[in-house]
Amino acid sequence: MAVPPSSSGQPSHRSGDHGHVPVMADRMVGLLLPALTRTDPDGTGAVLVDGTLGAGGHTELFLSRLPGLVVHGIDRDEHALAIARERLAPFGDRVRFHHARYDQIGRVAAEAGLDAVDGILLDLGVSSMQLDQADRGFAYAVDAPLDMRMNDDDPLTAADVLNTYDHGSLARVLSEYGEERFAGKIASAVIRARQQEPFTTSGRLVELLYATIPAATRRTGGHPAKRTFQALRIEVNRELDSLRAVVPAALELLAVGGRLAVMSYQSLEDRIVKRDFAQAARNTTPAGLPVDLPGTAAHFALVTRGAEQADEQQRQENPRSAPVRVRAIERIAAATDERNRG
Repeated sequence: MAVPPSSSGQPSHRSGDHGHVPVMADRMVGLLLPALTRTDPDGTGAVLVDGTLGAGGHTELFLSRLPGLVVHGIDRDEHALAIARERLAPFGDRVRFHHARYDQIGRVAAEAGLDAVDGILLDLGVSSMQLDQADRGFAYAVDAPLDMRMNDDDPLTAADVLNTYDHGSLARVLSEYGEERFAGKIASAVIRARQQEPFTTSGRLVELLYATIPAATRRTGGHPAKRTFQALRIEVNRELDSLRAVVPAALELLAVGGRLAVMSYQSLEDRIVKRDFAQAARNTTPAGLPVDLPGTAAHFALVTRGAEQADEQQRQENPRSAPVRVRAIERIAAATDERNRG
């Protein structure tokens, strides 16, 4: 069966030759700017960690608007780092590059000599740049190898998941990470198909999904491959595990007055961020007491009330902004002793 043409669900929008236009760029600057305006007596400015550097779009904007700012850019994707190095070359040593997962932010900071930082930005999920590279296997609109690794050195590919996971494990991945109603049915179809021939390309998987998901659901539920591809990508890259690890590490790294902003693109991510932010901003003094008990006052305060979304104009200018949910938090007190900024 021919695979019908479709979009990936996250359209690309290029800026020159450097990848997608950054989502909600001005708003991200606005949320983090109050934490990034300091200048030390020696002339050095604030420190921002872009934990998901990608093609460098957000970082470019921050560096352009804040002449004293130093950015440490982290990305697990060597391809993205190569593009970012070219794009950000005019800023010289004001930007430092680190090949790592964002949940390794503590190690990266320690190796860079940073005790604390002023701002941290996390733009989660797959980037338009990665979707545009057909041979990476992220997009279901083109037939490509079933890879989906953000880091080429990682051992697990999407093909490995499809060809080696048992029925229960595969159904769990599709249900938990893709919120797929037909996870069990799809897992059964995959296991039958792989007994004939292992899965190697995205086109064959898309054909199977068209044949397996009921027609009524295909007509009303968006592209039938969207949820499965999301689930496989999350599993291959351990994205939710990394997110659960990075939020506490990032909060720990913030200096007093520092801010963390997180951009999520699906509900699984946003729920993790919402929970961790709420816990960090919670005052544990029992209700009814006139003053906070020692050690119970919150060390963080929410900057955003709920999750902010892109407005209609932003969605029209950059459709990738449609699903984004933005949350930001600020450290208002040190956990123990004040730490020096890096």
